[in-house]
Formats: sequence, C-alpha cells, structure tokens
Amino acid sequence: MKETTTYPSISVVAKKHRGEQRLCLQFAYYKPLIALVKKLPDVRWSKQMGCWHMPFSKANCELIKQQLSSITQIDFRSLSSTTPIKLKLSESQKGVLNGFYTYLKGKRFSDSTLKTYSYMVAEFLLYHKKDNISNPREIEDYISKDFIKKKPAISTHRQLISALKHFLIYSKANFELDFKSIAPRRDKKLPSVLSKEEVIRLIQVTKNLKHRVCIALLYSSGLRIGELLKLELKDLDFERQMVRVSMGKGRKDRYVPIAKSIVPMLHNYLTTYTPQQYLIENDSKHIPYAATSVRSFLKRSVARAGIQKVITPHTLRHSYATHLLESGTDIRYIQALLGHSKPETTMVYTHVQSDAVKKINNPLDLIVAQYKNSQKSATFIPDNNDKNTSISGK
Repeated sequence: MKETTTYPSISVVAKKHRGEQRLCLQFAYYKPLIALVKKLPDVRWSKQMGCWHMPFSKANCELIKQQLSSITQIDFRSLSSTTPIKLKLSESQKGVLNGFYTYLKGKRFSDSTLKTYSYMVAEFLLYHKKDNISNPREIEDYISKDFIKKKPAISTHRQLISALKHFLIYSKANFELDFKSIAPRRDKKLPSVLSKEEVIRLIQVTKNLKHRVCIALLYSSGLRIGELLKLELKDLDFERQMVRVSMGKGRKDRYVPIAKSIVPMLHNYLTTYTPQQYLIENDSKHIPYAATSVRSFLKRSVARAGIQKVITPHTLRHSYATHLLESGTDIRYIQALLGHSKPETTMVYTHVQSDAVKKINNPLDLIVAQYKNSQKSATFIPDNNDKNTSISGK
C-alpha cells in the first residue's frame, strides 16, 4: 500500500528585506516542499531571514495558493498583521495619503511626526473606506469601535486627534475638531528615576566602549535619544567642554555640558572607532546608529547591573534632571539644559527629587518621638507576636 506524503504547512508573512517588501514562506525543512517552492517565479532564499521569499503582491499571493494549496495547508492569517498598512490601501487612498504626507512636509514637521501622523491617518482611512470625512461622528465612530480596542496610551490617543485635525485642514473639510473637547487629558505619571549609585553601576557593567559612551552622554548631558544619534563630530567643543544640540525637539538649538569625567572616555572612543561624521554611527556605513540598537544594549546593561526598574534611554534624561535638582541647581537652568519650552514641563522633577522629600519629618515619627518622651517607654508599636503588649504599654 502506497504511503501518503504529508507536507509541512506554510505560513505566509510580509517582511521588509533590503528596502523591499517581500512575501516570506515559513515552513519546516522538507526537501520535496523546497523543490516545489523553488519553482515559484522570483523566489529566493534568505539566510538572514531564514526563509524563502518573493516580491510582495496580490498576484503572488494568488500564485502561492494555486501552486501549493493542493499539497499542503497555507496559512495567510499572519499576513494581515505583518503587511505594511500602505499596501492595504486602495490606489485612491494611497494618493490621498501621499498628498497629506507632502502637506505635512511643507509644514516642516519632524521626520518622526511625519511618520506617526501619516500612519495614523492611513489606519483611519483603512477603517473609514472613504477618502474624506463628512462629520465628527465618523471620527468618534472610528475611535470607539476600532482605535480604543488596541488599548493605546493616552499620548497616542492625543496624537491621533492632532493627526486627524491636520488631515481635516488638508482635505478642506467643512468642520474643525475642538482638540480640548475631544482629546483625553494627559497622564500625570511621574518619571522613573535611577539612583546615583545605579547610574554608576550601569556604566560600569557596560563593557563595549561605544555603548558606554552612549549611556554616559545620555545621562551626563540630559540628551534625548534622537538628539544623541544626530550629534556630529563638529558639535563637540572640548575646549569649552560643551556639546551643541542642533534642532532638538521644537526645532531649538542649545548647548549642554560634557562631564569632565567622561572626556578621557570620549577621546578613547574617537581614537578607537574613528567615526567619520556622526559621533555615534554605524561602523561600516557611517550612518547614524539605530535607536533600536541603543534600547537593546541598554536593556542588557540594566539586566547585568541587577536593576529591577523599567529603564529606557529617556530614564537617563529624567535621572539627570532629578539629580541636578537634588544638588541645588536652579530649576530655570535645568529647563534651559533640557530644552523645555515651558517651565511646567520641568516642574515635574520637583515631585521626584528624593533628597528634599527625605528631609521632611514624617508625622508618625514625630508622634512616636513625643510618645516615647511622655511615657518614658521604648515601645510604641507592639510586636504582633506579643499578645500581651499594647499601645499603652500595660
């Protein structure tokens, strides 16, 4: 009796490879199936991705179904979540989105804002299935029935309202959004802060010189991660021990100090790595280092240092500001060093400075001290294990 050949199932996902969107076929190693997959047009093997892949298109999706669905199960479920949103839009919607992107670019928004606003409007258009917005109820419907289900952060929700507000202006809608009435209130969360000992430990456990320089600069100069990665060699002024931060958040330039203690480390780094243009750059391509790489090695260093807090590159900036405040630096100078437009933004650090809080006499400690003096007793709060002890001391 002839045995039936069982082919492993194939999972089809979308991935970006060398700047192009590709359809990736993921399946367990099986020579007969590999032989059939290799017959597909323009299919290639990628050692980096560990799968066979071909150009992303609806036609190729149909071709995969036609050629392989008769011999094995093909799972396209992951394709929806991995497919870039722009490829899901109709040609008409793509035209609208491209026009909106050009409009934002003309407004001189940052690259980060361009990317965020365009993506948010693309998600709205995909749900809305129309190129324009007729009334505010359509926006409310999207937020309540689709957007909220993704459990976005309050800041993300506010970004969406801002993005749609600009989109309404671009599309010349016959109504405007009242941002204050429709956007949720900002979170008033206190920033996570490292202790001074934790900062030292974090730098010490980071063995890679480039990574150590990144962490030291993020903390000692209070830089945002984007500002660090945009620093060029010309921005360093060792004579004045200052760094020029060009076009930081809000398109503002500022100078921040270089800590004396990291100057030898910086000179060692510049001699060892010899960057060409950017201070922190990719060694082979001489382009700015990726923010994801910084977050990745910082996470490893945090684990090595035995720090239990959730730490991001921005935590180092928060720690810098808090430690400045604790050392007695005027909050107006801290505002200038951080590049804050409003003093209210800097004032949040007054709520997290521990030294000032520690100096406040806790009312319970005062009551205990008074009780001890009046009763001449060393015991105020009884031991739970001693049933005969009471607060009165009897």
